[in-house]
Amino acid sequence: MKYLILLLFGLLVLACQPKENPPAPAEEKPLFARPANFPEPVYQIELNQPTEAGFTLGKTLFYDGLLSRDSTIACGECHRQPNGFTHHLHDLSHGIGGRTGLRNALPLQNLAWLQRFQWDGGIDNLDEQPIFPIEHADEMDDTMDNVVKKLRATKNYPGLYEKAFGSEEITSEKTLKALSQFMLTLVSANSKYDQVVRKENAATFTAEELAGQKLFASKGCQNCHAGELFTDQSFRNNGLSPFQRSKVVYENGKPTVQVVVDEGRFRITGQSEDRYKFLVPSLRNVTATLPYMHDGRFKNLKEVLDFYDSGMIDSPTLDPFFRRSDGKLGIALSEDEKTKIIAFLNTLADTDFLTNRKFAEPEGFPVR
Repeated sequence: MKYLILLLFGLLVLACQPKENPPAPAEEKPLFARPANFPEPVYQIELNQPTEAGFTLGKTLFYDGLLSRDSTIACGECHRQPNGFTHHLHDLSHGIGGRTGLRNALPLQNLAWLQRFQWDGGIDNLDEQPIFPIEHADEMDDTMDNVVKKLRATKNYPGLYEKAFGSEEITSEKTLKALSQFMLTLVSANSKYDQVVRKENAATFTAEELAGQKLFASKGCQNCHAGELFTDQSFRNNGLSPFQRSKVVYENGKPTVQVVVDEGRFRITGQSEDRYKFLVPSLRNVTATLPYMHDGRFKNLKEVLDFYDSGMIDSPTLDPFFRRSDGKLGIALSEDEKTKIIAFLNTLADTDFLTNRKFAEPEGFPVR
């Protein structure tokens, strides 16, 4: 009996001992987060917060040719990750049936901070942006209604929609929001430049890079390529000769050849002061996003700087910044200054962003 009492007492003492709390689960890294050196995003994230399921659905859609009329062209065809999500080495985007578009593909990065999309700013909402390439005759040449019908007829997409939105119902709105959730995560903010600015990893500029950064400011490059996004998101005429080309245009399903002149933002506003004005693109990952300008006419950064130095043409809407006090046009640059500016632009390359398998085409694709 004595031993039984002692045993019970011991068990009672053990039962009263405070229990250690189980380790807290590791906090998941949010799919979208504002980098410390970035401004507040423009996109209302709270209305379409990226989730793992939404991201997976959006990424799957992004790389699926099913979104085009004949299932051959995906968003990822013209927006390839290693090239900053541009159409590498294509001056103009290529679409369905070998058709050629009118413009060079813009990079997809830091889209939550953009106010307008396309070289002419014709779209002002990220959720609506995919409609343009999906329905453009030279790109994917389909309709949103038909895309939805095709997605509904697949085996696996209804389940992906249920995981992302709580219902197997497939709609245009859900499709566009899923694509946005994927694109919102395409944040490029870990270049050498960012690490220097944020004082991370003991990163420092070389003497040549630092000289290039100072020239970038003193020569006025940052007037247009401003802030941490390296664009002020304005539309400007930077002195390019008007781009025109013979183009096959489809009217009522019949092809006709027309000479097309790209007049930039004027195509959207109809205002004469907007003629030949185009969006100022970001310079982030610029070394990976060649060729350059809205028509892809320049193959490397040296050609770009040569143009700004001595290649501009005059026109009524030329940005006043390029009218120099000596009566010449452009930005006077020596060969040494060009070399140093390019060295600085190289620091804007974000290798993590360009190689992160998280953003790459899913393995075993497609999943239909």
